[in-house]
Amino acid sequence: MKFKIFIKCSILLLCLSTIGLNAQMLKDTASLNLLRKGIDYVYNFQFSDANDVYRKISHSYPENQIVYLFKGMITYWENYPLVLTSSARASYENDIRKCIELCEKKNDAANEAEILLSDLCARGLLLLFYADNDLSMDVFPLATSTYPYIRRSFNFTSVYSDFFFFTGLYNYYRDAYPEAHPIYKALTFLFPKGEKAKGLKELQIAAKNSILLKAEASSFLSGICLSFENNYKQASYYSKSLHELYPSNLEYTGEYVKNLLLIKQYDEAERLIMSPVTNSGNKYFQAQISIFNGILQEKKYHNYKLAEEEYVNGARNISLFGDYGNEFAAYAYFGLSRISDVNGDKQHKKTYRKIALKLAEYKKIDFD
Repeated sequence: MKFKIFIKCSILLLCLSTIGLNAQMLKDTASLNLLRKGIDYVYNFQFSDANDVYRKISHSYPENQIVYLFKGMITYWENYPLVLTSSARASYENDIRKCIELCEKKNDAANEAEILLSDLCARGLLLLFYADNDLSMDVFPLATSTYPYIRRSFNFTSVYSDFFFFTGLYNYYRDAYPEAHPIYKALTFLFPKGEKAKGLKELQIAAKNSILLKAEASSFLSGICLSFENNYKQASYYSKSLHELYPSNLEYTGEYVKNLLLIKQYDEAERLIMSPVTNSGNKYFQAQISIFNGILQEKKYHNYKLAEEEYVNGARNISLFGDYGNEFAAYAYFGLSRISDVNGDKQHKKTYRKIALKLAEYKKIDFD
């Protein structure tokens, strides 16, 4: 589980970095701008519009690897969380593998940066899917074969500002992750040393100057501030910017609500919990909102009965999504432990907290 999180932290950056950087499309301003618009549509969960963009670029570039990459991106987010039993799994894997196949067939030194990024992007999307679903037997061989490509990407930071996303994440997580999880210190000796402070600065450059990776850089900065730096206020700055940029993105909305609750801005959190976007019908997101509403009822209104109901319902519903839901379920069990303490039930206080600690990846984020 912890290695899975490490892979996700290190690889999600690969998912979108090549859109628009293919040599042919880069020279086609109209197609490049269309792709940028398509990415915004995907991030804002406007999938009908995103599919319109896909149809247009696939007509103009029917055998370009980016076409398959973009389609895989749409499939991933439209079906998020993309679990193993999803009917979209086959098409997703086929599109991503087709992109990798096309990249591996090319040998063009003049366009090495574009081909390298395309290959990394597709590998990253596939690794993300494997990691999300705890498919360790698939993660390890693909991650091992991908690492040399990641190291090569360090040579291209002067070509595209987006590459600072790669170097920033590597420099930060290479040192921060084993510090947080000492069990992996032996493994990290196999990789060149990083530098956390430099990594943060590089991510900030990417968030400010990237062509296409501003959202991803902000997302990772929010996660780093939250989970590793324990700077909830700074995390909320990045999650707020993402929510304002993509207000229909359920993941970004949920992250912002969580950060607001952590810094005790309950009124704004409540406004979002009650907003129309939370009634999207997405069961995964609805379970998150139920747990967040439990925290709101407990902390703001001291309505422990309603909070308990929300925690129980949320934990039950999020469990349907396996590992995707563990962190949120932990928040619910931390809350149930606190309510048990209020009720004088010491046994359940201990039991619920034990469950929460088992589920939580970052155990300091407990809302206590």
